[in-house]
Order: sequence, then C-alpha cells, then structure tokens
Amino acid sequence: MEVKFIEFDIKGDERGELVAIEQLKDVPFEIKRIYYVYDLKKELPRGFHAHKNLQQVAICLKGSCKFLLDDGKERVKDIVLDSPNKGLFIDKMVWREMYDFSEDCVLLVLASDYYDESDYIRDYGEFLKIVEKNFKY
Repeated sequence: MEVKFIEFDIKGDERGELVAIEQLKDVPFEIKRIYYVYDLKKELPRGFHAHKNLQQVAICLKGSCKFLLDDGKERVKDIVLDSPNKGLFIDKMVWREMYDFSEDCVLLVLASDYYDESDYIRDYGEFLKIVEKNFKY
C-alpha cells in the first residue's frame, strides 16, 4: 500500500506563515466537512475504523501523532504527521488508527462528505471480509 502525503505550499514572510488549502486543487475531493481533535491522551489511541466511501486528508496543525493504515492487504505503521503543511491522504476502504499523540497535538481532518454513521466500518474482521469480497487483488 502506498502512503500518500500532500505537501501544501507555505506562503509567508517575516510576519509568519500561511497555508491555504483548496478543494479539488490541493486535496483530491470536494471538502464537505472539517473537524479537529485536540487535548488527546498519548496512551489512548483513536480511530479503529474504515469508511466505505469517505476520503480524508489528516493534517497535524500542532505537535505530532502517528498513524497506522491498512487496506486489507498491507498494513503500514508509524506514519508520522508532524507538520502543518503536510497532509496524509486516507482513501475509502482504508482502516486507520491514530496514536502516540504529543501533548500539544491538534489534528485537523478534511472529509469528502458529511457525517454518516452508515459509512463506518468499526469492526476489523468485518472490514477484512468486505475487502476480500469486493476488492480482489
């Protein structure tokens, strides 16, 4: 599985830095939802799900965290996000886990659709069955 990062252009000067992100230009989808998580506990991982159709880009605005991504065929661990101008593209049907949050971590997520609980796959065994049934490698 190829891990895909998106490097966002930094526009800045002596006053500071600015990163602008545009849908369908800087991210490969129309942005319909934005959310962020903060005040995270290093010892309490998050995620543990996949989405049937949703695509996302995760950006660590402050601090750092690690991701595990799994497409049902290959599992990639310890993917580090630690830069506000670098996004991690997470495609549909990719299991994700986030962990090892720094004390100051703020994780922003851009999503291709509105929240829909029916799009979540929260059981890893079910995820693997769906991948095997629908995505023959």
